[in-house]
Amino acid sequence: MKQKIQLSTPITWKKHLTDYSFIVVGSFLQALSYVLFIAPYKIVPGGVYGISIVLHHVTKGVFSFLPDGLPMGATALFFNVPLMIIALKKLGLSSGPKTAVTFLLISFFTDGLSYFLTEPLLENDPFIAGFYGGAILGAGVACIFKAQSTSAGTDVLARVIAINSNIKVSNLIILLDSAIVVLGLLAFQDWTVPLYSWFTIFVYGKVVDMFQVENPNRAVFIVSNKTEEIKHIIVDKMKMRGTFLHGRGMYEGKEREIIFTIAERKDMPRLKEEVKEVDPHAFISTMHASKDSPPPGK
Repeated sequence: MKQKIQLSTPITWKKHLTDYSFIVVGSFLQALSYVLFIAPYKIVPGGVYGISIVLHHVTKGVFSFLPDGLPMGATALFFNVPLMIIALKKLGLSSGPKTAVTFLLISFFTDGLSYFLTEPLLENDPFIAGFYGGAILGAGVACIFKAQSTSAGTDVLARVIAINSNIKVSNLIILLDSAIVVLGLLAFQDWTVPLYSWFTIFVYGKVVDMFQVENPNRAVFIVSNKTEEIKHIIVDKMKMRGTFLHGRGMYEGKEREIIFTIAERKDMPRLKEEVKEVDPHAFISTMHASKDSPPPGK
């Protein structure tokens, strides 16, 4: 038993160190994109920070104690904290601690960089600013996903709304982010705002896809002697669904159950890790899948 603890503990700490290193780097990159490229040109990239950028600009000169407008990081925190609480109650997010650290760091870095970097990096070039802002933002988000975390925001709200609706989470995120872009148009009364904003969102999405080489959804087949324990992981811990397939081994002819489920790309690292902790000898096979039809076991 002692030997097992000594072998597993360093691996656990190494993983935590790696994950939180990705979170720190990803949070800093996101903050850098907001401060240097996106906010100075009133680009509204959707999400909580899209709202924060709008409020930051429209409140300039409104409050005597905040002549430069509401700070973007603190304003985003005002929205993210209640969204996080709702997510914990409705979704039971297992990545709660990482998510909390992520949006706290993004807020801290955003307001910290805003204090020191008071001038935009580029002058009078919103197209280049939108391109590099979207690229750096996408790289930051990819780092956050690599750590199996999220920055909360509209993706969490979309997942909560999707619980009682037949609309896909991805479609809800697009609707919410587009509504925020339109909010920027109404606030600034400038048609270039949504045009550059949607361009930035496009670049950001392409960069995230570039770093996330797996397909968006994966069909997962798990062969194990501990199917009940793995069922608990899939259904109770990860809030997913699955199906038991009955099979028979070709060599020994033994009857066994195979677990089949559909997992989102971002959930795959955690699913594999959880299954291997329960059964190190489990066989896991994945392939590209589409979620046009209801998930298995529904």
